[in-house]
Amino acid sequence: MACCRNKRELDYDFRPHKCPLCEKSYSRTSWDLARHRRKGLFRCPHCDKSFTEHSGLRKHQRTHAGERVFQCTFCQKRFTRLSVLTRHQRIHTGERPYLCSQCGKSFLSHGELSKHHKCHTEERPHICSQCGKGFKMEAALKKHVQTHLGQCPYPCPHCEKTFTNRTGLSRHKLIHTGERPHLCPQCGKTFLSVGELLIHQRYHTGERPYHCAYCGKSFTQSCYLTVHQRSHTGEKPYSCTVCSKSFSHSTPLKRHMRTHTGEKPFLCPECGKSFGRLCQMKTHLLTHAAQ
Repeated sequence: MACCRNKRELDYDFRPHKCPLCEKSYSRTSWDLARHRRKGLFRCPHCDKSFTEHSGLRKHQRTHAGERVFQCTFCQKRFTRLSVLTRHQRIHTGERPYLCSQCGKSFLSHGELSKHHKCHTEERPHICSQCGKGFKMEAALKKHVQTHLGQCPYPCPHCEKTFTNRTGLSRHKLIHTGERPHLCPQCGKTFLSVGELLIHQRYHTGERPYHCAYCGKSFTQSCYLTVHQRSHTGEKPYSCTVCSKSFSHSTPLKRHMRTHTGEKPFLCPECGKSFGRLCQMKTHLLTHAAQ
């Protein structure tokens, strides 16, 4: 009996399947160890996170160590994860693989597409009376209305321009600093924002994802499609507050308003003469070139 007991003790002590991160070991099969690992015992020594696989823990620990082993071949920026690098490189390549089935708009990541889907599925009961745009929250509508009223509470410290939000102000400041951090890998042209770069790259790829439902014409930007479709519907949401003349786009309205205000923002660099339209100033410049 003693011999049998000693044999069982020896079998119990022989446990070849050992956990690499704790003192636990298992004698029967590797499945016991696998079940133990699935309990999340691959714990990070720097925080409370735990992982079911050792590879997951190694990947996570790079965030603490600052180890960025994945490098972008376009701008040399480095990342801790391959998935983040892949998403980043789409900024350079112009690839937008996640396509909205309802409007054809494309996105860099599945997260961006999911966020965009809400604009089709979620109710937007707060409607702007001037342009028809809808919002989920009344506060968002009030902020939007400022763009129509000309309320711009964020002034630029370098010039007299003001903006309706901090994002617009931050992008504008880059004009003064000269910084254009987003580079097109095809032609070397630089841009103030990622959005501007992505739109520009469509001219290289030929991508025109926005299609008119009336005539099939396609466009590189959704705003171009919106303005174009008004030529079919006859919609003119931008109205002059002085004479009630209406326009399909905000740009001709701004140009029209100068006939009432007398504003002439385009100055000749040669003689200082001012003009209400850029084309008038360019025509005037030819008179200096001919002298």
